[in-house]
Amino acid sequence: MAEDPNRGEDPTSSGIRIDTDQNFTNAEFLTKCDEYQLFQLTKLYRDRLEQGIEEGVDKVSLLLTNEKHFSDQEHHKVTELAEKGNRADSSKLLLNLVMGKGSQTRRVMWESFVKMRYELPKLDKILKEIQELGSESFDFVNIVRGSPEVPSTLKDVQQKHKKMLQEQTETLRVNTILIKEKVKIFQLIDRYAELTIISNVRDRTLVEHELLARGRDHEEWRKKDLRRELEKIRTDQLFQSSFSWIGFLFQKAKSLFWQSNSGSSAAVSGVPGIGKTTMVQKIVYDWATGKIYQDFQFVFSFKFRELNSINSRINLRNLILDQYPYFGNVLGELWKNPKGLLFIFDGLDEFKDRIDFADNRRNTEPQFMCTDPECWCKVSDIVYSLIQHKLLPGCSVLVTSRPTALLLLEKAEISVWAEILGFVGVERKEYFNKYFEDQTVAAAVFKHVEENEILYTMCYNPSYCWILGLALGPFFTQRNRKQQQVPKTITQLYSYYIYNILKNHGREIESPRDVFLKLGEMAFTGISEKKIVFRNGDLIQYNLQPSQFLSGFLMELLERDDSTQSVVYTFPHLTIQEFVAALAQFLTPDPKDIQKLLNEADSEKDGRFEIFLRFVAGLSSPQSARPLEEFLSPFLRQTTCRVIDWVKEKVEGQIGNTATEAGKRNLLNTFHYLFESQNKALAQATVGSVETLTFSSLALTPIDCVVLSHVIGLCDTIKHLDLQYCYIQYEGLQRLELVLHKCRVLRLGSNNLGDSGMKLLLAVLKNPDCKLEELGLEENSLTDSSADDLAFALSTNRLLTYLNLSNNKLGDSGLKLLSVVLRNPDCKIQKLWLADVILTASCAEALVSILNTNQSLTELNLSSNKLGDSGVKQLSAALRNPDCKIQKLTLKGVSLTSSCAEDLASTLSANPVLTALDLSYNKLGDSGVKLLSEALRNPVCKIQKLWLRDNGLSASSIKDIAFALSTNRSLTELDLGHNKLRDSGVKFLSEALKNQDCKIQKLRLDDTRLTDSCSNDLASALSTNRSLKWLSLELNSFRDQSIPAFCRLIKNSSSLERIELWKNEFSLTGENRLKLLRGIRHGLSVELSSR
Repeated sequence: MAEDPNRGEDPTSSGIRIDTDQNFTNAEFLTKCDEYQLFQLTKLYRDRLEQGIEEGVDKVSLLLTNEKHFSDQEHHKVTELAEKGNRADSSKLLLNLVMGKGSQTRRVMWESFVKMRYELPKLDKILKEIQELGSESFDFVNIVRGSPEVPSTLKDVQQKHKKMLQEQTETLRVNTILIKEKVKIFQLIDRYAELTIISNVRDRTLVEHELLARGRDHEEWRKKDLRRELEKIRTDQLFQSSFSWIGFLFQKAKSLFWQSNSGSSAAVSGVPGIGKTTMVQKIVYDWATGKIYQDFQFVFSFKFRELNSINSRINLRNLILDQYPYFGNVLGELWKNPKGLLFIFDGLDEFKDRIDFADNRRNTEPQFMCTDPECWCKVSDIVYSLIQHKLLPGCSVLVTSRPTALLLLEKAEISVWAEILGFVGVERKEYFNKYFEDQTVAAAVFKHVEENEILYTMCYNPSYCWILGLALGPFFTQRNRKQQQVPKTITQLYSYYIYNILKNHGREIESPRDVFLKLGEMAFTGISEKKIVFRNGDLIQYNLQPSQFLSGFLMELLERDDSTQSVVYTFPHLTIQEFVAALAQFLTPDPKDIQKLLNEADSEKDGRFEIFLRFVAGLSSPQSARPLEEFLSPFLRQTTCRVIDWVKEKVEGQIGNTATEAGKRNLLNTFHYLFESQNKALAQATVGSVETLTFSSLALTPIDCVVLSHVIGLCDTIKHLDLQYCYIQYEGLQRLELVLHKCRVLRLGSNNLGDSGMKLLLAVLKNPDCKLEELGLEENSLTDSSADDLAFALSTNRLLTYLNLSNNKLGDSGLKLLSVVLRNPDCKIQKLWLADVILTASCAEALVSILNTNQSLTELNLSSNKLGDSGVKQLSAALRNPDCKIQKLTLKGVSLTSSCAEDLASTLSANPVLTALDLSYNKLGDSGVKLLSEALRNPVCKIQKLWLRDNGLSASSIKDIAFALSTNRSLTELDLGHNKLRDSGVKFLSEALKNQDCKIQKLRLDDTRLTDSCSNDLASALSTNRSLKWLSLELNSFRDQSIPAFCRLIKNSSSLERIELWKNEFSLTGENRLKLLRGIRHGLSVELSSR
């Protein structure tokens, strides 16, 4: 390919270069890099490259070894670590070795990255960044931050500032359930558990209940992490790393108001309780103690919640002095070096003022502009101007927010976007080890959490872990608690959380039932109005008197109003507010309107009441109610009965309504109600006789799978379970394993189960009570290892008749393993789908052995495998065996040419059992189809359905097919779509269709280059034809001129039930004329759109 010196360059793009040939562009870029620049590029991306090459580190090492840059010993050290599962250490070692060698080694390493980019998504992302930035990538050499030394006039105040920040952040305040010691103080470094943070721009819209939706998002992101696509980012990489430099350069490239000395801004999002504020505390502590960001001379941290108390205009000077008064008159010196400043703003979602970054008036109108730290303006203007680099350009800004408020930042100049995923893997266990001083208790609590999948999945969030610790701790520290009473559902967990509070502080409440009723009513109003902060006025409205208990149960916050300060209250967590709101429904003396209230809550489409309703259903359970009734007196039986009736009504109303995604989601929610209620009788009454459950294309979390398993376990008649495209993976399948044997039809396609998932299904298939007859496992990343397991299972299973293994990586070796069991006379498989499983002609011998010996197999799909002519020739010989029972054979896209047509024709002429043959998407050509047509005239041939789509056919071969149709009595369906038949070919077909012996019922002629010229021939043919029911003519070139002919065709063809005409060249008037024909005969369908 000739090289174009201007290839991929756009002179208007400020140096940004886009090129579709990415390997070419990156190779060209590397050629332009001198040795120093390549060294700097490697240093800049060092941390990210370690992540990026983890999954391919052994291949990179091999390439370097083959090029004589690594010794065999060095290669062995790298690969040994990778083989032991220490890929992170392996990639770190590789980069250490490369950086210790010469410049040529670095160049060869980068060249290997270009070759391997498509195998390694993270590496590909890095190379795309370099490619898009082009020459701008070199700019980091010039902009590498190096803050000047702190002036002597500021050294004392810096030392004082660091000391004060260290004192403020070195301890962690943790709420307890003990009012006498409602806050425990711990050293931050002792209790801080590392969180997983990812570097990605997230979808910032919210449809469902915020916590629940983000929980599902978290599962999806974790799936991507398992595929090694997510880039993790540490807190010390938000600034002064390749993440921030690249974001900086992209902002520079797209900004209309770019200033050369602009700093960078970072946004970190996370759901409530995920640890944003604690993360900020750790960043400040690490800076104050000299561990990170030492290029920043000063760090100033603010909470939006505290900034809400400022109701008048203020300047940045006073904003700082208000919190850090010791800066006195030295701030002017700080303004001289804004690059040395980092501003942190925590909790954008809690800010009372809306900051509109898309408002262009802020760039033009003086009243919205804040460019001077001495300028008096609104707090929102100061924050806006710092983030947009209009105030103290060169400073850096970190903003944290819940996902709901991220929409505000879409138009902001953010260099780094990140999200806190929370705890992943061992990080969960680390939290509990730090939470409990007694490691025996920590181990016992974590074991319980790990065994209960609902609880385990929830504890990705530190706030949930905190509630788990509070609620579960006493069960493992008090000897009089029975282990079997440990909470199993979320409702039970929260019930024991409140129980522990009441047990410790019941005496301090004059009337606990009355207090929780009023508190719950206030909480419910808050949920209705999306309100989480309550003031004294709210307490007064609900007749709640400030008390020692109330101030301990709720979290108190100081809010400043002008010059005065007042106390406001929040529940420790949104889910606690939802639980207390649910609890109030069981404490009210008059429950007559409870069902109306539940229906109204359920009708809210934004999901705000979803968790509330689960708690209501859960509190109808004696296991959840009993601990609370000890202190709050028994719940009204009338309320419990009405809640149970409501749940019953919801489940029964939703069972058959799963045609839409919303219907499936609603049914899943009602199953969550059943699970929380733990009411076996209720579940059996509502779902006990259900035969079919369909959740296809609905993403299911492990929590959902636990709930589904619970429901199926109580269902006696389940026959069909469809979980295709639910992406449950191994983790979800593990939760369902114990109930899947009850199903007769199980669809598990597109769930990325992997070979480990197949091992779980092995146990299901070997279960003596297994009723499975049909099993769909297409597109699940299965390999020949799974084939081995499956073969073992099928050797004992006598019921399975349908097995779909398409779109997996079984290969020839996998088929050979399966062939052993498929030759077993006891194997009852009737339909076997093996489309796109990487088969070649080498497996033909195994296929032949199956067809020659298996007496039950009637349908075989081998599409999208490279069998070729040689493979199908061997297969044809087996099909001519009188013992072969195959009735339907699918060979779409298996690389056939006319060379194998004679063998196929011979098979059709000799095999009276084969009734359906799909040869679409091959290259049989006219000569090949001529041979097949001759076979169709043979009276032994009983083919009923023949698909020849996209086979390079012309009018010549249609003449042969038409001749065969005039004598063939069995063929009822013929697909000739996507061939160049043209009008002349259809004229031949039309003559055949006039023949009374022609039995064709379904004929596909879509995209066959037809025009108006053949419309009269078709109309004439179908005026006498009494068999054709379905005619497809879409994607041709019919115009309004042919409409009279189609009108005659539709009116005169008494058997025609459906005609497809979309994507032709009719005018709107013409289409309307055709639409009028829909009503001329009952059941007639005239389709003009593909819908």
